Amino acid sequence: MRILSIQSSVAYGHVGNSAAVFPLQRLGHEVWPVLTVHFSNHTGYGAWRGPVLDPADVREVIEGIADRGVLGRADAVLSGYQGDPAVGSIVVDTVARVKALNPDAVYCCDPVMGDVGRGMFVRPGIPEFLRDVVVPQADVITPNHFELDFLAGIERGPDGAGGTRTRAAVLDAVDAVRARGPRDVLVTSVLHDEVPEGHLEVLAVSDAGAWAVTTPLLPITPNGCGDVTAALYLAHLRTTGSPSEALARTTGSVYAVLEATIAAGTREIALIAAQDAFAAPPRTFEPTRVR
Repeated sequence: MRILSIQSSVAYGHVGNSAAVFPLQRLGHEVWPVLTVHFSNHTGYGAWRGPVLDPADVREVIEGIADRGVLGRADAVLSGYQGDPAVGSIVVDTVARVKALNPDAVYCCDPVMGDVGRGMFVRPGIPEFLRDVVVPQADVITPNHFELDFLAGIERGPDGAGGTRTRAAVLDAVDAVRARGPRDVLVTSVLHDEVPEGHLEVLAVSDAGAWAVTTPLLPITPNGCGDVTAALYLAHLRTTGSPSEALARTTGSVYAVLEATIAAGTREIALIAAQDAFAAPPRTFEPTRVR
């Protein structure tokens, strides 16, 4: 599979394309990374160096790929954090061009906006742009629970108060978002009243049904795991055609990365050390059909 991945990049650590490209390559996929920023490190450190690429430069790189006559060979477009509506517009335009050349291509959007405890951490206007413009164009989306509620129009406080509190309510929120475009939805970091204490849930929903995996809540919240999750789910969904199988493989691999990161005692995810978990995803969790 050939994946055009339009995301950020860092020299030190693993977020954006610096988190997504290697796992995809380890699975045997060809990745064409297009960078939106190139920072020294991720912004979670509070300080970083490097440029935010001008949207015109991002577009030029994509035009250069088109000049090679290969844009239509892309099987998928993947995008993550979008810090500027102008870049988001380029992503949407590129998706349209790829699909015009290859109608079988899909677009996977990780709608990065915020999280419980942090609220929205993107620039004002970005959440609404993602909700109203980008997400309706996507075939696959991978929001966390907080982001799902926003996309579904459900009020939730920055501290996580409110929002969907049962699995049925979460599934209703997914259905509301799917009615606007994306057919496959992976919801991460799901916490509702039916999730056992000390655990979280990951939900995969498609036209074929809905499946859940419950995983222990590990004492670590490193940057980049969402980027890895979106990339792996896209890859496994496209290669297996099964949301349940893609869910099992993705959660097994990401959990292995987290365990390796804890063992290493590092702030950055142990992407290289855990690479065998990408090539041969451990069967750590078995999905349960919930609809």
